[in-house]
Order: sequence, then structure tokens, then C-alpha cells
Amino acid sequence: MAQILIIDDDPQIRGVLRIALKQAGHDVAEAGDGAEGLAKARSGKADLIVLDIGLPEMDGLELCRRLRADNEAPVLFLTARDDEIDRVLGFELGGDDYMAKPFSPRELVARIRAILKRTSQPKGNSKDTNLSHGALRLDPGRHLCTFDAVPVPLTAREMALLAHLMERPDHVSTKVQLTDAVYGPQIHVSDRTLDSHLRNLRAKLAGVGCTEAIETVHGVGIRMGPCLRG
Repeated sequence: MAQILIIDDDPQIRGVLRIALKQAGHDVAEAGDGAEGLAKARSGKADLIVLDIGLPEMDGLELCRRLRADNEAPVLFLTARDDEIDRVLGFELGGDDYMAKPFSPRELVARIRAILKRTSQPKGNSKDTNLSHGALRLDPGRHLCTFDAVPVPLTAREMALLAHLMERPDHVSTKVQLTDAVYGPQIHVSDRTLDSHLRNLRAKLAGVGCTEAIETVHGVGIRMGPCLRG
């Protein structure tokens, strides 16, 4: 059983989801606009958030962007549009899955079950193992990253990406392997989304003086760089 927060301005959709989720054994909370949804999400009680992109007051993408500053609850986006730009933006902002309206309540519940299972289980032993590469330190279990003892604020996606690279610093990982490490297998994420995670991760590391931290091996993939002090 999990606490699911539904943020959607359509009462009928909230009602359908409420019934389906409660039948599946979950507790349900609801919000009808972006401002109310953000406040309830920040209460920290939700295990997963079902978030409509087309919200009044504050759209779902902006809400997710603000939420990701201090909350890592998984997010499943809903939208009336099946545009790639929505999917890309949603994943870049930290979304975990995406469904276009109209949708099957049964499929949505199944996807929620899969997300909760995936996000509740550590990948390999990385959750229990502190990682280091030069002056770069990573403690995935405590969600801490430092370079020369200076904290590096990372999102859950960036943390998973960096942990995968640091576990095998001399190994070149393909984009498929990196996507699986960050999102789990059988989740389709565009190369643009992964490139955005890598760009943000490089920028955050460079911001604390860790330059050349991640190398691109052209035509092959990505690996850890020397992590020089800039």
C-alpha cells in the first residue's frame, strides 16, 4: 500500500483514479490545481505523484521543477497531448513515466506498481557502498555527494547516473546502459533527456571545481574522467 497524490484539475479524472487506486489498496490524496498540489506534495507524505501537465495556476512541468528542489517522490505525468516535447521536458525535470489521455485506469495502476517497485529497490550494492574517484565522494544511501568536502547538490537521476559511472570508472557505458541505470530497464527515454542529465551533472561538478569529471568516448559511450581540480 502506498500514498498516492493525484494532482489534476478534472474532478472526473480524479474520481476515476481514486476508485482504481483504492481498489488496488492505495491511500489517495487529491489536489485540483498546481498551487494546492505543490503544497500537498511538499508535505512529504506522498509515495508517488500522478501529475497532470495542463494545470491551472501552475502547470505540471513547473510544479515538478519546483518540487524536485526538495522532494524525490516519483512522478507519473498525465497530459491531453502526446507530444514528444512534453515527454522530453517531463523526463528532464525528473518525471518517472508518462501517459497520454485518455488512458486505461488498469494500465495506470500497473505502471504505478512498476514505478514503486523500481524506486523502492536499490540497484546492485550501490545504495550500501560509498564511492570515491579522486577527491569526488558519493554516498548514495544518504544521497550525499562532495568534491574536496564541498557538497554537490544532485537530483536522484543525477545521483544514479554518477553512481553508475563511479562504480566502474574505467568502463565505457553506452547510453542504453546509462538509461537503464537511471530509469530502469524497459523505460524509453530519448537521447536528448540523457544528454540533459549529463550536461547538468557536468555543470554541477564543474561548479565546485571538479573539471573533466565525465568523458565522452565518441562513438562508444561515457566514462569517468580524471576529476581535475579547476
